[in-house]
Amino acid sequence: METTFDYKLDGNVYKVLVVKKNNKNTYIKIKDDLTIYVTTNYLTSKREVKTMLDNERDFLHKALSRARKKLEKEELFYYLGEKYDIILVPFENTEVSNGKIFVKDMKTLDKWLKKETKKIFKERLEYNYNLFDEDIPFPKLKIRSMKTRWGVCNKRDNSVTLNSKLIKYSVHEIDYVIIHELSHFVHFDHSKEFWETVRIHMSDYKKAVAILKE
Repeated sequence: METTFDYKLDGNVYKVLVVKKNNKNTYIKIKDDLTIYVTTNYLTSKREVKTMLDNERDFLHKALSRARKKLEKEELFYYLGEKYDIILVPFENTEVSNGKIFVKDMKTLDKWLKKETKKIFKERLEYNYNLFDEDIPFPKLKIRSMKTRWGVCNKRDNSVTLNSKLIKYSVHEIDYVIIHELSHFVHFDHSKEFWETVRIHMSDYKKAVAILKE
């Protein structure tokens, strides 16, 4: 059973989707499109749901802010941590200047971005690999879009897979994900020793973690 209503918070109006199940508890989460998703018991009234939301305004404010930033990253053009305006121009070369990308069309932009992503990820992998004194293999680089992970280490084929969406973030966040995955060749877990290996190679890695969680 599903119902919807509008909920006002911080001057904005959000859609609330209430899904009633045979739950004992009520759970609130924020969807990628900024919908407030509530699962609750069949007997919970609309008024009770609104009261729960009112009581969780601090959580909603923070969660919606994170979701809004994520949505902006998806909809706007970010490259290496900076936002760019896309300017369509009638010439072949793609140029980046003063917060603008001058490009022939969106298909050309996509090709340019894929080429830049491969080049930059390869450069950063080589750079960060050389920081390691540990005897680890130089991994094959794979790039693909992933929904829930920024990187994957595969010890079976000695590869590191990076999320193509990382190109939207700064070199610092890209380096962190690479160091994280390379550290798995030393400790294939998330033990204290693993995180110490990450810290040795990037002392301020927690800053990157916080940004990637936004």
